[in-house]
Amino acid sequence: MNSWEILLQQIINGVSLGAMYSLLALGFTMVYGIIELINFAHFNVFMVGSFIALWVMQALGFVGQSQVIYGLPLIGVLLLVLVVTMLCTGALGAVIERFGLRALRNVSGTAPMITTIGISYILFNLVLLSVGAETKNYANPMPPVRWDIGEAVLRLREVLLWGVSIFLMIGLHYFVRRTKMGKAMQATAQDQEAARMMGVDVDRVVLITFFLGSALAGAAGFVFGLYYNYTSFIIGYTAGLRAFTAAVLGGIGNLPGAMLGGVLIGLIESLGGQYLAVRWTDVIIFSILVLVLVFRPTGLLGRAAPTRS
Repeated sequence: MNSWEILLQQIINGVSLGAMYSLLALGFTMVYGIIELINFAHFNVFMVGSFIALWVMQALGFVGQSQVIYGLPLIGVLLLVLVVTMLCTGALGAVIERFGLRALRNVSGTAPMITTIGISYILFNLVLLSVGAETKNYANPMPPVRWDIGEAVLRLREVLLWGVSIFLMIGLHYFVRRTKMGKAMQATAQDQEAARMMGVDVDRVVLITFFLGSALAGAAGFVFGLYYNYTSFIIGYTAGLRAFTAAVLGGIGNLPGAMLGGVLIGLIESLGGQYLAVRWTDVIIFSILVLVLVFRPTGLLGRAAPTRS
């Protein structure tokens, strides 16, 4: 490969990683935007989602070196696995909010955030004890379709990953901006008490926010499994930390910022690994994060919010 082909290949890889990080970062930023809580359980909801997607695929007969399928059957299988995974992780997020966090919503200090760390470790250890520490391989039902751009390669799995991510991001943007519940979310994010006095059911809004954020984490888990063809109990920490960094970089609480931050982190990871060394990737990512927070604490697209009483 010549230099421009290497650059193009790494941009393709980086945008693919960024699409996954963006889905995961949206869950962080939605919850923070509504109740100003950093939900560290989100890391391992993502991990659980990757296992749910694996189990659904196995239930459909995709085990080991499964037969490749084409056309509408492939689209149907992927949509079914995606929908079931999102519903399951969304329900998990709703349970976490209802039984683990709602009682702490009006508690000041770090207690709610520490609770999410505890819930995250519960999920981590439940998966570890139930499925073991071994890496679990995904079956790959996708045909080996690829497009050569010089010596750079764009594969079908990248195109599908981009398509799923863009569709979900556009759908979320439409939901938040155009629907009645989305407007209730915006009102709750600005002022919970005022929203409550205007007839908004704040508890329901927060519950749906957790459901949607966790559903997106499940989608990211499925995308991760298809992209890397494996999952493990440990993936939540690495991918989740990068997604959290993406949310902060873009401006936590800002949906377009989470998308932008995810793509930037994906590109930094891919290009940094190619042109420097993989071991320097985290140093680069978090150094950029520190610089952004020093010179623009609200992130790239964020803006200072008024203090809530």
